[in-house]
Order: sequence, then structure tokens, then C-alpha cells
Amino acid sequence: MDYKKYKWFYTKSEKLIVGGKNAESNDNLLNELKKTGKNYVVMHTKAPGSPFCIIFSDIKDVTPKDIEECAIFTGCFSRAWKEMCMTAVIDVFKLSQLSKDKLMKTGTWQVKGKTEQKKVFLKLAIVFQENIIRAVPVASTDVSEIIAYVRPGKIDKVEAVAKTKFAALKKLNKEDLISALPAGGASFEKI
Repeated sequence: MDYKKYKWFYTKSEKLIVGGKNAESNDNLLNELKKTGKNYVVMHTKAPGSPFCIIFSDIKDVTPKDIEECAIFTGCFSRAWKEMCMTAVIDVFKLSQLSKDKLMKTGTWQVKGKTEQKKVFLKLAIVFQENIIRAVPVASTDVSEIIAYVRPGKIDKVEAVAKTKFAALKKLNKEDLISALPAGGASFEKI
């Protein structure tokens, strides 16, 4: 699977997290994974407008810290960020709990059975992973690797990147930084 065509990052424990970029890529990702017959931990915000994010690891190897990092990522790349919320509620379940019938809209899936819920704060760190600029949960990286922090903001991310006064951010490729950020506004903070 070419995970780089989706939203992605690596947790502190080096587990790959992959999420859809929109309704169509959510469907493509989940359909692709359903065909493998494997079972993974999956997340989505309680409210609509979120990527489905998957922890690419055997379920028995997924730690509470991995779940927390994936939940933050899911919340940050959801509609909650665009709406400048400081928190989001995330549903945590297994791939085997998901189903879809032909009448369901693109990007919509049914979750059967119990889900766990996590409330997370929306804040990311700008770092390099695999030599690519990424916006990842703060706990997913070492402080020494963090270029800046970003939270939901009132200024559109394109304008926020163009107007940043942080020297470390000015050195980065603007298009790559914009691409790494969640949709909506951004507010940068120094480390």
C-alpha cells in the first residue's frame, strides 16, 4: 500500500498511522484494508468530518500511548480543527467492526458493537519524518526534533505560513509545510 498518498505519521514507538484525506480516500483506504483480512485499531471523530485513521500494527502490540497519539492525529485532521475547537472526541474501534452497504454515502461506514471514546486536545508538532515535513502529535517525537508547535487558529494556514516570523519555519518549503498542516486556520508557537 502506498501510504504516502494518505495522511500519515509514525508514533513514538514507530508504528505507522495512516488516515484518509477526504471521503473518497477514506473509502479507498478502508476497502483496501478490508481485503487483507487483517484486523487493526481504527479511529474516527464522534462527529462527522474526520479521517478514518488506522494503526498499522497487530492489535495486541498497540499500546495506550499509540492509541492516544493516533486519536490526537485523528482529531487534528478533522472538522474540529477547521472549527477552531481546542478538543475533539474520538471513537476507537476495530476494523472488523466496520461495514458498508451500497446505499451509504462515500466515506460513511457503520460501526457495529462497542467503541471506546477518547477526548483529546488539538495541538501538533512540526517535524521531519522520512525527510518529509509532517504535523504530528507532540508526544510522537523528541523535543529536540520539533521545529514549532501548531494549534487551530483564526488565520488560514496558507496565510499563517506566509506571515510566520519564526526563522525555523521560514527555512522550510512553504508548499510542503502547508501540505502537512490540517485544513483550516493555524496558529504557530515556538518550542
